[in-house]
Amino acid sequence: MTPKADTSVHDPIIDVRGLTKTYASGFQALKTIDLQIRRGEIFALLGPNGAGKTTLISIICGIVNASAGSVSADGHDIVRDYRAARMKIGLVPQELSTDAFESVWATMRFSRGLFGKPRDDAYLEKVLRDLSLWDKKDNKIMTLSGGMKRRVLIAKALAHEPSILFLDEPTAGVDVELRHDMWEMVRRLRENGTTVILTTHYIEEAEDMAHRIGVINKGELILVEDKATLMRKLGKKQLTLQLQAPLERIPEGLSSYPLELTGDGATLVYTFDAQAEETGIAALLRRLHDQGIDFKDLHSSESSLEEIFVSLVHRGREARA
Repeated sequence: MTPKADTSVHDPIIDVRGLTKTYASGFQALKTIDLQIRRGEIFALLGPNGAGKTTLISIICGIVNASAGSVSADGHDIVRDYRAARMKIGLVPQELSTDAFESVWATMRFSRGLFGKPRDDAYLEKVLRDLSLWDKKDNKIMTLSGGMKRRVLIAKALAHEPSILFLDEPTAGVDVELRHDMWEMVRRLRENGTTVILTTHYIEEAEDMAHRIGVINKGELILVEDKATLMRKLGKKQLTLQLQAPLERIPEGLSSYPLELTGDGATLVYTFDAQAEETGIAALLRRLHDQGIDFKDLHSSESSLEEIFVSLVHRGREARA
């Protein structure tokens, strides 16, 4: 069950206003992004490849310069007060870029020192133990597996105790066990007050973890919504009936219902709004009986977040076309 976030909108920990990014080639990677991320929430940013997710994160983290607009991190402007802003942020990038010849322990202490934090070996040990890296602390990073290197990136991002953690495709190419461990750690971080922003291609992770969902496509933020509200507003439910005898077509007497005939006429699918006062199911079943149509099995299902995401992106493409 997803933990409940502090949903205060009056004190966003990240405040993005009118953000745009146009590269020298003329390519506009971001188009007037406005986004407020709440303190203590897990926020999932979804979008297809090239949508602008990494560009947005890179600007907030101070890696890429914006063309226009402003960003503040925990009350600090990322340009005017960049040192304080970056102290608040930890970033786990997509790429496995690590100090190959350093030991895990050395790179952790160096990462903490970069931010001017006082030495705290007990804290670093806790981070490494939480990520199952403590027994590897003296190993050179170049000797670690890909999954272990990914854990080191997360450990480095946490070394200076940030209040905001960005995870850019953190589970890309890692095994199921590491993915599970990682999300357990993210839940613990959130429970301790860390705000987590993640991008992922595994949409079921966003569905399981996030409090709110943002969808970005072609540089535009097309939707930001509480996950539960999004699923309720844009999701749909379907009743699937396995018929006793196949139909060649849907009878005229059922033409007023949103029905689809599939499976060589052996399956009837009824799409309905689960939030409506009347779903129409009872009336449909009576009408089927009146038409002499019998069924041997029925079950209901509802849209997944992945289906909603695909639908939103598809709609956006159609609108531009």
